[in-house]
Amino acid sequence: RKIIFEKQWFYLDNAIGHIYGTTFEVTSGGSLQLKQEMEETATETKEAGTDNRNIVDDGKSQKLTHDDIKALKDKGIKGQEIVQQLIENSTTFRDKTEFSQDKYIKKKKKKYEAVITIVRPSTRILSTMYYAREPGKINHLRYDTLAQMLTLGNVHAGNKMIIVETCAGLVLGAVMERMGGYGSIIQMYPGGGPVRAATSCFGFPKTFYDHLHEFPLSKVDSLLSGTFSTESLPSEPEDNAGVEEESNGSVDEKQPSVQETEEESTTESAMERDQIEEPETMDVNAEDTGFKENQGKENKENVREKQRKQQERRKKLIEAAALLKEKNADGLIVASKFHPTPLLLSLLEFVAPSRPFVVYCQYKEPLLECYTKLRERGGVINLKLSETWLRSYQVLPDRSHPKLTMSGGGGFLLSGITVVSDRSKSDSGSLEELKTEEPSSKKRKVEDLHC
Repeated sequence: RKIIFEKQWFYLDNAIGHIYGTTFEVTSGGSLQLKQEMEETATETKEAGTDNRNIVDDGKSQKLTHDDIKALKDKGIKGQEIVQQLIENSTTFRDKTEFSQDKYIKKKKKKYEAVITIVRPSTRILSTMYYAREPGKINHLRYDTLAQMLTLGNVHAGNKMIIVETCAGLVLGAVMERMGGYGSIIQMYPGGGPVRAATSCFGFPKTFYDHLHEFPLSKVDSLLSGTFSTESLPSEPEDNAGVEEESNGSVDEKQPSVQETEEESTTESAMERDQIEEPETMDVNAEDTGFKENQGKENKENVREKQRKQQERRKKLIEAAALLKEKNADGLIVASKFHPTPLLLSLLEFVAPSRPFVVYCQYKEPLLECYTKLRERGGVINLKLSETWLRSYQVLPDRSHPKLTMSGGGGFLLSGITVVSDRSKSDSGSLEELKTEEPSSKKRKVEDLHC
């Protein structure tokens, strides 16, 4: 299929079979061709100015017009040759400093040289891409904040993690990559089904998904109260909606078939009436009956397929519920557009003692409320509300400096560690009771000192 990326279109057929990191050049037909190692001496310059103060950007320094460049492209001249001609036809290029010349060449190469390098997808690449292009889809989660979440959540192979996220599956994919296919992950999702658009971009093998479970947030209260049952599963339309989100609309092709069957049933009844009124057209009706039988078989197969999918979903839901009922999860990560307090207070019940939890929010105020609620509730220690500060640096010879444009904010994190809380003792914690709880050896030392 045709890929459109940054105003450039191409086909990936010729890239199949090559290793990651291979650089290709886009030809005129949109097909990829292996880029040959070319000597960079062609664009090197012998002369360079001392400063740029006398250069005036009046738009008249370039002799080649837009039509001339288009004509060169139509002739099939490669991008490197076009860049060379732009350098030769520029009246101010020789007066520019060496740094300015490098910047000019780099800018023109990016515009006229259609060169593509295919790299292996990773958390850093995908999070950087989402944050630069579509930050709203990932709740403005910056890549350094995501790295902090993975570290504070102690994500590693063999863990049993609970994930709540509405970041298009980016946080889930990052956790799956860090765990490497070992351990188990339970994704709590709102609505009809989980959204994993970014997770599919990682290209994980099928074995990774064997350890991935999903559970709806709407059933958490019933699971905690002990009234959970698979009989209270969502109805068929909601089930379809969940599959739609997961498979990017593959169910849309199946849904019209239900409408078609209804239309066919009405047409079939009309045909039966015509058959009674006009007995001469028996040969046509015979074909129609065959068509009806085929449609009936297809409808039965569709019903069986839906039943099979519903049974599989029910089985997966039972497995996820069994894992949650154990209440021994090794960590909890929350990064959603919903208010974090009710989510965290209910889901902390499934986390084992002495385990970390991390909550991300784009704004500070919801996490402050969550912080105070956790303080009142107890059962957590080492509560920290933090914001990471990021500044990018340009690192080049003789011109390394912080970049002038930097991110305004990457969100806030609330982290902590779960502990066993004995509320009865904390409520009645008088001084005398604390003394009785002291070990006997300590009591003797205190008595000796008083004597």
